[in-house]
Amino acid sequence: MPFVELNTSLPAERLPPGLAQTLCAATAEILGKPAERVSVTVRSGLAMVVSGSAEPCAQLAVSSIGVVGTAEQNKAHSARFFDVLTAQLGLGPDRIVIRFYPLEPWQIGKNRTVMTFL
Repeated sequence: MPFVELNTSLPAERLPPGLAQTLCAATAEILGKPAERVSVTVRSGLAMVVSGSAEPCAQLAVSSIGVVGTAEQNKAHSARFFDVLTAQLGLGPDRIVIRFYPLEPWQIGKNRTVMTFL
C-alpha cells in the first residue's frame, strides 16, 4: 500500500487538473503496485522553503512496503518521480525534494486489521 504525499507552495489554480490521479497512476507504475492500493494526498498553497529559498517548490513523501528500502531502489524511483513532478508542476529538479519511507505490513491498518493479516 504505497502512500504519496505532495506538498507544494504552488497555488491550487497552478496545478494541473487531475494531479492526484496522475500521481496515483505514476506511483503504481514506478513502484510496481496496483493503483487500487495507492493513496495520494496533494496539498497546495503552503508556506515552504527549499534550499533556503521560498521560490515555488515541492516536497514528495513516498512510503511503501518492500519497494523503498534500499539506496538502489530509491535512486531509480527518484529519477522517475522527478520526471513526473517536473513535467506536472513546471518546477526545476532543484526545487523538488523527495523523501522515501519504508513501511512494514504491521504499520498499515486496513479493514479493521493490519496488512500483515490480509
